Amino acid sequence: MISRVEVQETNKMIREANLDVRTITMGISLLDCADSDIDKLNDKIYDKITKSAENLVKTGDEIGNEFGVPIVNKRISVTPIALIGSGCSASDYIKIAKTLDRAASEVGVNFIGGYSALVQKGSATGDKRLIESIPEALSVTERVCSSVNVGSTRNGINMDAVRQMGEIIKEMAFLTKDRGSIACAKFVVFCNAVEDNPFMAGAFHGVGEKERVINVGVSGPGVVKRALAEVRGADFETLCETVKKTAFKITRVGQLVAQEASKRLGVPFGIIDLSLAPTPAIGDSIAEIFHEMGLEHAGAPGTTAALAILNDNVKKGGVMASSYVGGLSGAFIPVSEDHGMIDAVRAGALSLEKLEAMTCVCSVGLDMLAIPGDTSAETISGIIADEMAIGMINSKTTAVRIIPVIGANVGETVEFGGLLGYAPIMSVNKFGCEAFIKRGGRIPAPIHSFKN
Repeated sequence: MISRVEVQETNKMIREANLDVRTITMGISLLDCADSDIDKLNDKIYDKITKSAENLVKTGDEIGNEFGVPIVNKRISVTPIALIGSGCSASDYIKIAKTLDRAASEVGVNFIGGYSALVQKGSATGDKRLIESIPEALSVTERVCSSVNVGSTRNGINMDAVRQMGEIIKEMAFLTKDRGSIACAKFVVFCNAVEDNPFMAGAFHGVGEKERVINVGVSGPGVVKRALAEVRGADFETLCETVKKTAFKITRVGQLVAQEASKRLGVPFGIIDLSLAPTPAIGDSIAEIFHEMGLEHAGAPGTTAALAILNDNVKKGGVMASSYVGGLSGAFIPVSEDHGMIDAVRAGALSLEKLEAMTCVCSVGLDMLAIPGDTSAETISGIIADEMAIGMINSKTTAVRIIPVIGANVGETVEFGGLLGYAPIMSVNKFGCEAFIKRGGRIPAPIHSFKN
């Protein structure tokens, strides 16, 4: 039993170190909404989402106020829409996207995830039509988030889909060029996507999940940084133990919030995602943790080792605090959402290549990177292919959320606003990979995937 005394113990973390519950995400199955009539399909989707989540925002606010724990976001994830609208045309998918946006607006959540397709081994007709619709869908909606899973350790990498992802990203960048190519910030390409991720933009409600479920994502990089400041200069054993104990406390707060939300909403509790998710706020940065560990900047030699330490011990501490740790869980390294990462890019300490190396040991992958708008679709696909290979070979989730900002060049800055922050335009390797990407087909699964 978790007591409120445990939450009170964290009041100092909340006041002084930016501890928060980053999101309460309600997962909703839309499998029973499928219908050959597009109007009936949209009515079913709208009705189910608005009835299921009508009290989500209100309940989240009440819990936050009652326990004194900031709950930053309330969100919804739904069954991958390619599965629900498999018989739809591309124009019908746009109607579904608008329905999702309207439902999200009605219940007051800031994002709804699940405009998604799972094509790691190949694309069905519905997958293809949904993917073709993504640029328009994300450009005409405000709250809809999209993802495509193009690879897995078990199935290899669908390189036809990887090639198409570069083209899709370029198209959505162009369609929202007057808004900093913002549509790209709502789109993620995955390898080994998980079914219970509460974080956007990659959340969707997997087919193996219950009808409805509450998943909670906790945060707290500022809390970890403050704890490490108290053991500055200590050996690695002490450093690891400090991170682990701090992650335990952070996760216990999330566990209480999740259980309380589940009880009040009458929706089963799913998982706690104990990812350290930074924000643009000073003192809420993964890069600042690296600095406290002894690195001059994120990207300096030793950064990958520091991130591995952080990721591993966050998980070790979290799994002792909750029996249902899931989602992505670890440390996120988005550039635009972490002022320390932004400073490192500007100082020349952090490059795209170093970020790629860091993704071998972090929670996800290349996240919220802004690159020049004239970067070719093939180069973007090549970046995606590299990241998918890291995930496939290492049996971990990897992702790419990359933004070619139309009209912007290296060294300039693009503003996204809110939690999405702002980002310097990063340079991209100038050498081409067009012939490689145009090969097509599928990269087979690695030999260690055959474990049956």
